[in-house]
Amino acid sequence: MKHALQIGDSRTFQRLVRPTDCATFDSGAVHPVYATFALSRDAEWCCRLFVLDEKDENEEGIGTMLTVEHRSPALEGTTVDFVATILEINRHEIICSYEARVGERLIAQGKTGQKILLKEKLEKLFQTLS
Repeated sequence: MKHALQIGDSRTFQRLVRPTDCATFDSGAVHPVYATFALSRDAEWCCRLFVLDEKDENEEGIGTMLTVEHRSPALEGTTVDFVATILEINRHEIICSYEARVGERLIAQGKTGQKILLKEKLEKLFQTLS
């Protein structure tokens, strides 16, 4: 780890809501709005941007937690702006808050966690699970 990040640092990400991001389950399409599971993926990605800046070549990030408070729908074709902000840095774990908005309207907010570990350690962990 480079240890260059500080509490309060932020990263941004934009997502144009695509048909594949809309609420669809095995039973079919529900409605043409940004699904909570797709929003969760993108919130985690926004916070992962810190990991990409911070990790060394022999390291990788792995998610440790994710919360989502889905406040308002985002229609297919709209652009959702994410802002992630570092709340805590605990050794090798980065905890972020995030907000997702369409214009000024809050779509969602929550927290995510990512731990940065040696790739070798992760590979050993995964092998023990198989």
